[in-house]
Amino acid sequence: MKSRGWLISYLVMGVFFGQSLFQACYGQEEQKAVNPGVIVADLRPAPYVPPPVNRNYETKVIVNLEAKEFRGEIAKGSDYDYWGYNGTVPGPFIRVREGDTIEFHFKNAVNSKNTHTIDFHSMTGPCGAACILMTEPGKETVIQAKALNPGVFVYHCAAPPIPVHIANGLYGLILVEPKNGLAKVDREYYLMQSEFYTEQPAGTKGLLQFSSKNGMDEHPTYVVFNGKVGALLGDNKLQAKTNETVRLFVGNIGPNLVSSFHLIGEIFDTVYREGDLSTPAHNVQTTLIPSGGVTVVDFKIEMPGDFTLVDHSIFRINKGAMGQIHVEGPERPDILKKISGGEDENN
Repeated sequence: MKSRGWLISYLVMGVFFGQSLFQACYGQEEQKAVNPGVIVADLRPAPYVPPPVNRNYETKVIVNLEAKEFRGEIAKGSDYDYWGYNGTVPGPFIRVREGDTIEFHFKNAVNSKNTHTIDFHSMTGPCGAACILMTEPGKETVIQAKALNPGVFVYHCAAPPIPVHIANGLYGLILVEPKNGLAKVDREYYLMQSEFYTEQPAGTKGLLQFSSKNGMDEHPTYVVFNGKVGALLGDNKLQAKTNETVRLFVGNIGPNLVSSFHLIGEIFDTVYREGDLSTPAHNVQTTLIPSGGVTVVDFKIEMPGDFTLVDHSIFRINKGAMGQIHVEGPERPDILKKISGGEDENN
């Protein structure tokens, strides 16, 4: 009987301490989730991406954006009067977590000549918040919104006339990470395809003026990645190493064309079409990105060299739709090698 009594006492103590340990562990986690503080978003200009969210709770995230009108180089020897968020085209990459409360602080630069706003495709509510974010030059508007749906979404200006504000550079991407996060990769980059419509033909030196007529007729002067011709070429090539897995967040703002996104010499191992992070496709050669849409592609690189990014509506490479990823690493003749032929025997 004594041994049975000790056994019962032991079990009671075990249950008591087990409950205490459970409450201690999970109670702290619950408190952390309820009162995690406020985070100021780490915004990165293209082609860079902020690091993964890496937290298991919802919080308030402050996002600071400012519309600016500025002059920059669109092609070698050619300038353009851009409109962009935080002084870049595309605007910065925003990264939050599903369920976060986002406090957007939106400024319109004091030297702007136009009213600007932001339509977030990630946001639930009339106008994607553009109606309540309409801001005059020199002013600031603050709103709060809940990130209800995971995915990768476009944001852009929706002040009238909307096509003009988009065509001049006011757009970017926002990632709402799923609660369980994304699969880990070695490198992440941010690309955005867009068209520019100018009065002058491509190659004209000096300042190029926006052409509303060419936009209406859907005749772009330039089709580019990240705001200008050559943004991802030469010294600006994306970088990777063999046996790394690379993720590209690829947006297409249009404002008119659908992109046939392709990486010459690689197959996309995983493709999250139209920003949907829940149902990926696999082993894709070329993926369509609608105007105002996003695709995410993951791929492992096995061989070194320069791999070319294109819109496979291929004449667009002559308008600037081309970039490169430079890959360092050992040769892989077991995957690809030349055996013979091709040389001029007379040389």
